[in-house]
Amino acid sequence: MGTIKSLNKWANAHTYFPLDLIRYALGAFLFYKGIDFISNSEILINLIKPLKNFAGGMLTIHYVAPAHLIGGILIFFGLLTRWAIIAQLPILFGAVLINFVGEMNTTNLLISSIVLLLCIFFLFYGSGKHSVDYYMKMEK
Repeated sequence: MGTIKSLNKWANAHTYFPLDLIRYALGAFLFYKGIDFISNSEILINLIKPLKNFAGGMLTIHYVAPAHLIGGILIFFGLLTRWAIIAQLPILFGAVLINFVGEMNTTNLLISSIVLLLCIFFLFYGSGKHSVDYYMKMEK
């Protein structure tokens, strides 16, 4: 717990509005992908086709879209950012690895790698000063 407090103190001392804009964009992108997966579920089914023999294919479909929707909203507003990102990490690791198991799609690999790196950054950085978490902490 002390590590998280020290990370929060460092992030709040070194917060910049462009980083918040990146967090907003990351949350909006994840929310958009959640809507995209719900409206075009065959895309998600085709993405996990190389893993269809593994258990949990249906569980994966029912986990990805809600995690992106809820996680995207939480990340956008800066509420429970680290928890929302922890929920995104298995999806993003899978998105990167799926390119090596199935057909290589460099665009998907690039996008998923960038989003994964941004999520890892915000996992350590936190939500920053311009967030609901910071606002709620200051209201105490």
